Order: sequence, then structure tokens, then C-alpha cells
Amino acid sequence: MPELSVVIVGGLHADARKAAVARLLADVPDSVVLHHDLGTAAAGTVVRTIRDAAGIISAGETPLVNDCACCALREDLVPELRSIRDAGATRMAIVELWESVEPKAMAEVVTAGGLTLTGVITAVDPALVLPYLGNGDDLAERGLAAAATDQRTVADTFARQLEYAPVLAVADSPEADDEDRELLAQLHPTARQIPITHTPHTTHTTPTTAPADDLTVPAPRRLPLSPLAQAALAGFDVESAAAAQHPACALLPAEADAHGVSTLVWHRDRPFHPERLYDALEDITCAAARSRGRFWLADKPDVLLHWDAAGGALCVESAGPWLASLPDAAWDMVPPVRRAAAALDWHPEHGDCCQHLVFTSPGLDRDGLCHLLESCLLTDAEYAAGRAAWKRLPPAFDTLLEV
Repeated sequence: MPELSVVIVGGLHADARKAAVARLLADVPDSVVLHHDLGTAAAGTVVRTIRDAAGIISAGETPLVNDCACCALREDLVPELRSIRDAGATRMAIVELWESVEPKAMAEVVTAGGLTLTGVITAVDPALVLPYLGNGDDLAERGLAAAATDQRTVADTFARQLEYAPVLAVADSPEADDEDRELLAQLHPTARQIPITHTPHTTHTTPTTAPADDLTVPAPRRLPLSPLAQAALAGFDVESAAAAQHPACALLPAEADAHGVSTLVWHRDRPFHPERLYDALEDITCAAARSRGRFWLADKPDVLLHWDAAGGALCVESAGPWLASLPDAAWDMVPPVRRAAAALDWHPEHGDCCQHLVFTSPGLDRDGLCHLLESCLLTDAEYAAGRAAWKRLPPAFDTLLEV
């Protein structure tokens, strides 16, 4: 029995997502779409539908788990996919995620369930990228929360959906201009962008030279799969995708400047003064549509901190220790990708401790932003005082980090 291929298609841009799903359904014979509608969670259930190109095959409800619609999705998804696989009639199952569901969690659920995940795709309308990145509304305010405790915003959810997927299914948007398309390219430069609009490959019969009285019908010959379908079936590595998002070894964008959009890569080998950085957070966060990376605070010199900002809101989290702070014996337990990332930033005096922040935005004031960031670093005298003195600096970030 051929193994069932599972492909995840997600994204807050609902029209683009639905178009991408329809395209895959039309392009890949013997495929179905599995969708959990979390919009009914307020009524205590999640509605599940399975459909093929002809229409709905089955529909049902699954109860909430711990008052969490996403938890119900996790509990129900793998059994349904296994049932589709075991029936043996389906080549590809398209998991169409509900609006605010993030692909990373679902990709890990599918893989942990012993299923073959062959693709993760985020569908995007280029004209909506900047409006969504700038939308600091809570998902709950938009009716898009996946649980009562969901505190995510539209902007940060969209950013993670966009940056996790190695394939972007791009809608043909008449409203999109060169700036919109450039912003999309700079936000996720390693992604493969594939237009959703595509003339479907249909089956057709091969011409025959058989005699006129031969009534045998020629077998249909299928043309190659479309680029989007090929990408959906190409394969997906969950571990590599997670590493590419981890603050310590993330594949951050490179310097770029085109069509009014800039990406600034700011790299320094000196820690931030906690109070000066804290006082400048609002200005730094609002300077770009999207910023991310890792940073180094003087009063917490051994802690790698994660910077993640979109929609004018900043999330700061501890991502564990810098490798330079670990004993040599602990290095054997560090994944190779983490060691390789540290080697790229390695400094003879303080190892991988550094500032590595990336800012992407239309109309970015690069010089002003650089000047602001530089003003938050330790001065020469503060730096020369050494780590013991750094640790005595006021812990301005303790509340933000919930220390």
C-alpha cells in the first residue's frame, strides 16, 4: 500500500489559503482535504470536515480538550489521518489549518504520530503582508483565538506562519506592488515562492494509430504535477525546520535594500546596558515592521535572549545559555547545528555572546536605528569594568522576563 503523503497548508490570509488548497486538490488525483473549524469553539466543539474534489465526504464534531480548540485539533488530527491512510484510497491528505493555527505545532504532531509529512506551505497575499505585520490586535479581538488563554497577536502569529514554511503559495493579487513583493522576499529569503494561479495539468488520451475498427480506448496519460503539487510532495524535515527557527541558530535574513524595503543586520560584540536598552525598547520595536534575533544583556552575561517583534509589540525570552558559558564536557550534548551557528559568531574573548538583530521594513531609517542601538551598548569604561561589575547593573528586564 502506498504511504499517505500529508501536506499542511496554513495562513491567516484565508482567501489565499483556500485558493492554494483548491489548487492542490485539483492538481493531485486521489487527494482529500481535512479541515478543523475552530470558529465553533465557543459552542464547545470543533467541526471537522473531509472533502475531495467532488465535495464533502464526511463531517463531524470533536469536543474541546481543556477548553482549548487547538488541543482538540491535536487529539483528533492524527487518528483521522491514520484512518484515511489505512483506507488506502488516498494519495495525499491536505491538512488545511484554521486561520490562527501555526504550522510548526501541527507539523510536529503529524510527524510524532508516525505519518509522512511531505510539505508545509503558507499561503500569502503579498498586498496583505504589511497590514498583517502591523496589526497588533489580539487574536481574541478578531475572533481568532484558539483558546481562552490565547494571548497572541495577529502580527506575531502571521510572522511565525510565514517564516516557518519553506514554501509560500503566493496569490496573484492585483493590489500588490513591487514594495509588497520585495517585503515578502526579504522577510523569508530562503522560501520557495510558487504562484497559486496555475493552469491545471489535466489528463488526456494519447493519440493512437490503431486500425479504425479497433475499439480499444487508449489509457489516459497524466502530465507532470504542477510546481505547487511537486513542492507539497517534496518532503519535509521537522528537526531542520525547528532549528531554523531556534533563536540560537535561526536562519536570519541577510542585508538587503530594494524597492523601498530594507533589511538591516546589526551585529556587535559588546553587551547592552540593561537600563538604556529598556528605555529605548519602544523606539527600537516600532522602527521596523519586523525584527528578530538574539541579544546579550550585561547583567545576564551568560543568558542568550531572544528578540521577536512585530506589530509594534516585542516578546523577549530566555533561550538558554550561550555556549561560551557551558563547560567543555557539555558541548557533546549540544546539537551540531547549534555548534555551527556559534562558530560563525565566535569571538576570541567572549565566544558566541553577541548582538545579532535583524530589522526588515519599508522606509527603514537605517542610520537612525543604528545610532539608537549603539547608544544602548556598554560604554568603553563600562565594558572595561568586567563581568562582575556588569552583573551589578540594575536588572531592568527582570519583569519582562518574569525572573
